[in-house]
Amino acid sequence: MATAPGGEAVELRVHGVYGASAETILDHPIVVRVAGDRHAGFYRIRPGTGTAGGAAGIAVEAYRWGALTAGAAVRTASMLLLLPFMLGNLAIWLRPTSTDRLGLLGALCRLLAGTLTVAFTLAVVGVTLNLVGWQCVPYVECRADRPYLSWLSAMPMGPRLALLSLIPLLALRVIWAIGARSARAFEGFDPTPAEPKSSERTESLSTPGFWYDERVTFWLRQIHVGIGAGTLDASLLAAVSDGGRNPLGPLLFDAAAALVVFCAVLLCLPAPTSQAWARRLPRLLWGITTVVTALSLSYAALTRSVRPTAGQLPGYEGAAAGLTAAQGVLLVTIAIVTLARARANPTGVAPFLRGLGTPLVAALSVSVAAAFTATLVFRVADHLDRGNIPDPIRPNPPAIGPLEPPLAHWWAALAGLTALLIVAVAAVATLLLSRRRRRALAERVVAHDFPHVPPHAARRLQAVRETVAKSHVTEELGPMLVAFFLISSLGLATIALDLIGIGPTQLAAQLSGTHGATAVLAAYLTDAGIWVISLLVIGLVILGYRSYRSAETRRLVAVLWDLGTFWPRTVHPFAPPCYAARAVPELAKRVTALAAQGPVVISGHSHGSVLAAATVLQLPPTALPRVALLTHGSPLSRIYARLYPAYLGQHVLREVGERLDWRWHNLWRDTDPIGGPIFDHHHGAQPLCDNFSASSVDIRLRDPRALTIDPADTVPPPVERHWPYHTDPHYQAAVRDLVDRINLGAENP
Repeated sequence: MATAPGGEAVELRVHGVYGASAETILDHPIVVRVAGDRHAGFYRIRPGTGTAGGAAGIAVEAYRWGALTAGAAVRTASMLLLLPFMLGNLAIWLRPTSTDRLGLLGALCRLLAGTLTVAFTLAVVGVTLNLVGWQCVPYVECRADRPYLSWLSAMPMGPRLALLSLIPLLALRVIWAIGARSARAFEGFDPTPAEPKSSERTESLSTPGFWYDERVTFWLRQIHVGIGAGTLDASLLAAVSDGGRNPLGPLLFDAAAALVVFCAVLLCLPAPTSQAWARRLPRLLWGITTVVTALSLSYAALTRSVRPTAGQLPGYEGAAAGLTAAQGVLLVTIAIVTLARARANPTGVAPFLRGLGTPLVAALSVSVAAAFTATLVFRVADHLDRGNIPDPIRPNPPAIGPLEPPLAHWWAALAGLTALLIVAVAAVATLLLSRRRRRALAERVVAHDFPHVPPHAARRLQAVRETVAKSHVTEELGPMLVAFFLISSLGLATIALDLIGIGPTQLAAQLSGTHGATAVLAAYLTDAGIWVISLLVIGLVILGYRSYRSAETRRLVAVLWDLGTFWPRTVHPFAPPCYAARAVPELAKRVTALAAQGPVVISGHSHGSVLAAATVLQLPPTALPRVALLTHGSPLSRIYARLYPAYLGQHVLREVGERLDWRWHNLWRDTDPIGGPIFDHHHGAQPLCDNFSASSVDIRLRDPRALTIDPADTVPPPVERHWPYHTDPHYQAAVRDLVDRINLGAENP
């Protein structure tokens, strides 16, 4: 269908991760919302108050979606607690190809996400049941002057642990509530697909209903609650076992373990597509979880013959070690499967880290979860034993009790310190070794842009050269991530020591023989690791508090979440909700309505260009002839095509261009640290695409526009780098050219 002659042309601007206000996007102080709501809305200049800074005769509209991640202080602050879950969910989207034979990689990532829920539950169990109920309350000096703990000593061990078990259950409910609370921003828009979503093994951004993840999230949420509750039940029953005299205890323990195994099996299967099974299976799982948990708590509350022993809660040390072993095996398997998939990479561009993005981010999620849990356990232990965390070299006095965290946390602390030091060294080395290459590139850029420079502009030329060199640090981040991945892999070697009950200080003591200095040094290094990871986690907590109090800090935190919560929650249901689940369908609906009236140019800046490209892939065929795309400061090819080759690789970007009949312009600068060309060759490199239409997409802008001061100005033009683009004359010319091409296509359908 051709565009109606005389229809209103609209330039629809989509901002990036910084969450700019509608007034800033439109370059006008008085705006009004014309669609959407306070979480995500479409804005135009209020009639009668002037015009926007756009091309003549073209209406300018802004889509502001930043409040989906940064709008609510409570939502933004609480998201920091969900960081490990967010990273676990993100890992699957970095896989090298979307084709997942047998759904193997997806199943492995979901299993690893299940271990994150187990780690969270075991951390709370370690604080409540292990440190407080089992290790502290039985000792007089530990509970002295602590009325909030001393009353527990009057209770037998079984009822005491049953009562304390309510805290991990409450923690699971809180994590659930955080995700539900932050998802309320999406209730104003219903993205229900017109047809069922295709299998995850062959999905793509053009799949109908790709962004609708509520069905999968709901299903996974029931499973993870079952995993958390089953972990708690098994930990409680292992502690209150009376030596097998009552067969009900072992029977319930087997039921709790079977619940965890059953949930693990469900994680290996895709979410049910049948409406009947989608209702029945969650209810069945919820019923089983409720019954097993209620029986476990009742059994513990009625068991009064538990004999407290020194050391860890029975079974807790083994559970922590087993969890570490399971995570290590899963990470190795994910790396092997990912490498096998990367060999058949069809994207046309080398993926980041040779396709190892999935195991790398998976390892990062495990590391962050370990840092969170170790910090929680160590800081509580430090508080309970009044600042003297024991170890095998420096035990507590017998009257206080051992108050020992599990050995897995000791190894995590030592590994965290080692990883931090090596990654810091890798970062410094990377910057130093790449300096000459980046400076040579910058020299070629400034020589091309400013061949004749007056002597008085030499200092400014040097500043521009340094800016260009610094902007290409983005491509040099690989070695730091490789170093982290190698350290994470080497850390798996501690699994065997953990399983046989040898900690860092014990290993040092055995290796040094009769000399205790090595063991003491290992103890101090481990303590240093504990404090380092504790300070990092405490820093995140402070950042979360500041984001609650400060709108500016909240926006900075939201930058990370804009990047990490772009993808649907198909792995971990407790991750922050996917804002694109609302933004992309909402943009597609609005663009379709506007295109029915006239030409529409979707203008996406920075991360907004990713939303814009995803929107094009979801538009109906009837709207595409009236739509064009303008991207500026876009990381689509420079970052996203390499991080997410399966979903935003060069083959997907070519599909975007083909859908629009190549009505696409991309503006980029060499001084931009984020944006870059989409298809064009870059300073002598081979073109990413040999299609002539694709090669006409990229338009390079010189930055700054000049080195010297214009006679009509008082200062030289600024170096604009990543923002703004819409004030450049080439931007307005690109908008006008795209509108003309839409109209030309309407006249010659």
